[in-house]
Order: sequence, then C-alpha cells, then structure tokens
Amino acid sequence: MAERNPIIKELDPVWERILREGEEAVKSEPLLGGLIHSSILHHRSIRHALSYRTSLKLASAEMSEQILREIADEAYAADPQLAMAARADLTAVFERDPACHRLIQPMLFFKGFQAIQAYRVAHWLWNQGRKDMAYFFQMRCSEVFGIDIHPNARIGQGIMIDHAHSIVIGETAVVGDNVSMLHSVTLGGTGKEEEDRHPKIGDGVLIGAGAKVLGNIKVGNCSRVAAGSVVLEEVPPCKTVAGVPARIVGDAGCSQPAVSMDQRLEG
Repeated sequence: MAERNPIIKELDPVWERILREGEEAVKSEPLLGGLIHSSILHHRSIRHALSYRTSLKLASAEMSEQILREIADEAYAADPQLAMAARADLTAVFERDPACHRLIQPMLFFKGFQAIQAYRVAHWLWNQGRKDMAYFFQMRCSEVFGIDIHPNARIGQGIMIDHAHSIVIGETAVVGDNVSMLHSVTLGGTGKEEEDRHPKIGDGVLIGAGAKVLGNIKVGNCSRVAAGSVVLEEVPPCKTVAGVPARIVGDAGCSQPAVSMDQRLEG
C-alpha cells in the first residue's frame, strides 16, 4: 500500500477519503483486494491513480498499458489542472448521483467519470499537437465506454454524466462548468460545415436523457433541456426547453438545475 503522508488530509482531502474508502472496501470485500490495491491503494496521489486506471481501461493489442500510462503520467505532470478537474468531477458525481455513495465508485466503476478523464488526457494531447494520439484515445474511449468525445471539444470541470451510454460531443462543442447530462445526449452539428458547428453549453446546465442539441447555438447558464428534446435554437439562461423541436416551456425551476437534477416538468 502507498505510504500514508500525515499531512495528506490537509493537502488533498478528496484523495485521503478515497484511500480510506479503499481500505474499508478491501475489508468488506476481500476478493476485490487486488483491484482496489492496484487501482487506488498502491498509488501516492490521485493523479497517479487516474493515470493507471485510464491506461488500464484503454489498453489494447494495438497500444500497451505501459505506453498509455507513460502518456497519461506526462499529461498529469505537465498540467495539474487535469487532476483538479477530476476532483471536481468526482465531487459532482458524489453529490448529484443518488446511486453514488462513495468516491471510489466513480474511480472504479462509473464509465461516465472514467471517460471524461480519458477525454481530458486526449484534449491535452490535442493541444500539444499530438492529434493522432488524441484520436487514438478518442477511439478507445468510444470502443470501451460507448462514449464519443472529440479531443478538441472544450469541457469544464464538475461534470456529471449519469449512466453515460451513447454520449456524443462534437469537435467544436463547448461545455461549461458544473454541467450534468444523462445517457444518449448528443452535442452535434447540423451538416457538413467544417468551422464552428457545435453547441455551446453554459455553466450549470442540466441535459436530460436522449436530448439532442444541434448546431452552433448557445444553451444559457443554469437552463434545463428536457429528456428526448431536439434543440435547434438558442436557449436563454435559466429556462426549461422541451419537445421536438424544443420550445421554452418555463423557467428552470431552481438556481442550479444541474445540481438539483430535478427533471420534472410542472403541469
């Protein structure tokens, strides 16, 4: 097990809690001891654990775990914001997903969280000019998790993707901070135009399951997109849109819909 630093709790309470939860999980389910030790307890920081977990999940006959881990380690060492964003994502999942009772659950089991962390490394690679390797990360993320995020998309922190299957986020999409979305969401284009062609999602937005937001349009801060909606026009801040095509059906209902996760439409 990684050596426990006596001041780590003060410096990184998220990682300290993950370590504590890992130790408790090994005691309650010894058969998972190997998984939990290799993925969590063996590592000296959250960034090393994230690097290991990402490389393990994305490894294939085409690219070894060792090579992928070296790439991920390089990314986390060069950009400390990657690990900071992961902490915010973990906290977001824990606070918003009623099925999440411990921080180790997203680290070990939730593909939405894991796919976002793989995207973050791919985005770093893209910005370093290593586009082919970024595309490899995107491909493997799609194959392993069923989530397709272009490495050039810009995604903030505090992101919660619940269930996460069939998420598609296009090349020029922008997603703000503290956004929540459910499975089968598409942030896509409307044709073959090659310039800025994907949605711009504001901070604190909640996007329901199966919703499609298409084209270079803005979805304002703290708005809600109802499940199954097809959004083709700009959405003002703090509003709820629903339908095909989506129309404004009321206010968002609260100041932080992405946190409350209330998807009900009032009469």
